[in-house]
Amino acid sequence: MLLCLTAVVGFVLTMFAPSPILASGLEKASHWRQGQKQQPRYAPTWDSLDRRPLPRWYDEAKFGIFMHWGVFSVPSYGSEWFWWSWKGAQNQDFIDFMKRNYPPGFSYADFAPMFKAEWYNPLQWAEVLQASGAKYVVLTSKHHEGFTNWPSKYSWNWNSMDNGPHRDLVGELQMAIRNNSDLHFGLYYSLFEWFHPLYLKDKENKWATQEYIKEVGLAELYELVNAYHPEVVWSDGDWEAPYTYWNSTNFLAWLYNDSPVKDTVVTNDRWGSGMMCHHGGYYTCSDRYNPGILQKHKWENCMTIDKKSWGFRREATLADYLDMDDLVKILAETVSCGGNLLMNIGPTHDGRIVPIFEERLRSMGRWLGVNGDAIYATKPWRAQNDTREPGVWYTSKGDSVYAIALDWPASGNLTLGVPKTSATTAVTMLGWKMPLKWAAVSGGGLTIQMPMAAPGQLPCQWAWVIQMKGVV
Repeated sequence: MLLCLTAVVGFVLTMFAPSPILASGLEKASHWRQGQKQQPRYAPTWDSLDRRPLPRWYDEAKFGIFMHWGVFSVPSYGSEWFWWSWKGAQNQDFIDFMKRNYPPGFSYADFAPMFKAEWYNPLQWAEVLQASGAKYVVLTSKHHEGFTNWPSKYSWNWNSMDNGPHRDLVGELQMAIRNNSDLHFGLYYSLFEWFHPLYLKDKENKWATQEYIKEVGLAELYELVNAYHPEVVWSDGDWEAPYTYWNSTNFLAWLYNDSPVKDTVVTNDRWGSGMMCHHGGYYTCSDRYNPGILQKHKWENCMTIDKKSWGFRREATLADYLDMDDLVKILAETVSCGGNLLMNIGPTHDGRIVPIFEERLRSMGRWLGVNGDAIYATKPWRAQNDTREPGVWYTSKGDSVYAIALDWPASGNLTLGVPKTSATTAVTMLGWKMPLKWAAVSGGGLTIQMPMAAPGQLPCQWAWVIQMKGVV
């Protein structure tokens, strides 16, 4: 019944085209890009769009939180691809799960009224996110199932106001974030929907028609940007069709030229088949992209604490979650090589951030509270990791070079092979008051005497950051 209703509505909707008058009346960003007094106009071509400088805030942020939340959070089994696994791929494991737990004839649409979010407290979410040390958050506004977490005019009865929570989930978090934290607010949006009849029709026509993208996809994107002013537009679900079907370049030209977030918005690279890692704002290249070497283009490592799913899973075990050693290692590797880390959690269907996710977020915040100077607003150094000591990653800022040591040396001495010392070299540990003793090593490098202290006296529990000045 849901699909039939969606099909009927899809044919009567008209494409949403934001008015220039409306756009001019919306609140504008208060600052220009660095070094630019007047914003240039971008043409709807990749050659022009790719010339847009990335707003500085994004590169300086380094660390953000991803949140996958939707109707898939109700079955909370397998992954956020539950509907496709059950009805698309017809995976026997998911078919059996439904037979064991739900009555015959139960449809995916029947999960929506159960997505009540009764414990959803956006102020509490904002506090936890702020405590994580993240500088931006990206919330799922719509995943591939098509359910919108805001009251979209283009998704009748398949949105969070008409069905399920009967709340504007996006709007409430946007307000809480902007009024109670210093995080930048961003939104994930899936361009396609697995089972939308208009999308399936366009697909059958080999993308020669554009009914779905005109009446649903673009309409929702313009609606999201104009209503919520996201500073990250995280596109996904693009891979089946070319960018010309999605009208990606036209949307991005509007976003960069005329939208209410034109000065501050950042976008990723998922705007059509073959576009990933080639065009767009920053590159993601793949999920969990972590190349381990310096990249020429700004990039992001989007990964998830649950190793097997982006959405919440009830069947997850402790071993399925990355621990703090894992997370700090990934952060150090990513930032050292010029990337940002976007770390995902999956809230529950009733709106909770479960304790294991909260613990990881608060622990990251405590680590960054001590060692943030080695992460935020840093630049890649001339070397990304050490040639002599495994598990040491470098960043730099101003006249400081930071060595992030993932393991405490058993001997108590940390020998680094890359830094070249000078007469002005000074060595400290972030969070430790006293300077550290060091000695130059024949042939280059230095040996640093780590603090002699009990574990409880050290500034943090996981990785330790050596700050060096006067080294090249």
